[in-house]
Amino acid sequence: QMHMVESGGGLVQAGGSLRLSCEASGRTLSSVQVGWFRQAPGKDRNFVAAITRYASNRKYADSVKGRFTVSRDNAKNTVYLQMNDLKPEDTAVYFCASRPSASAVLRTATGDYDAWGQGTQVTVSS
Repeated sequence: QMHMVESGGGLVQAGGSLRLSCEASGRTLSSVQVGWFRQAPGKDRNFVAAITRYASNRKYADSVKGRFTVSRDNAKNTVYLQMNDLKPEDTAVYFCASRPSASAVLRTATGDYDAWGQGTQVTVSS
């Protein structure tokens, strides 16, 4: 079973940047796709970004395209989410999740991922 732990959240002003990290253990990171999701208070958990096992393919939600970048370092068992030009509407708890797959197709539904971290809070002030 993959175990995921997020870090790097915090409070930032609009226009600022944060880099989230997702450290994995329990299985080889290169065996899984990894997705980032976020959940604002009272809202559903929504897809943000995902990356294939060796970073050959990445996918982003329309709301973050051009501002967020997902990357991974399998040797460090870590996936990153670089978030630039942050907006107040980016405020949410951010989660990483994994799914074993060798496919080049990336999934965006929460139900497609089977191992989740506990989340890290990102707050963007206006």
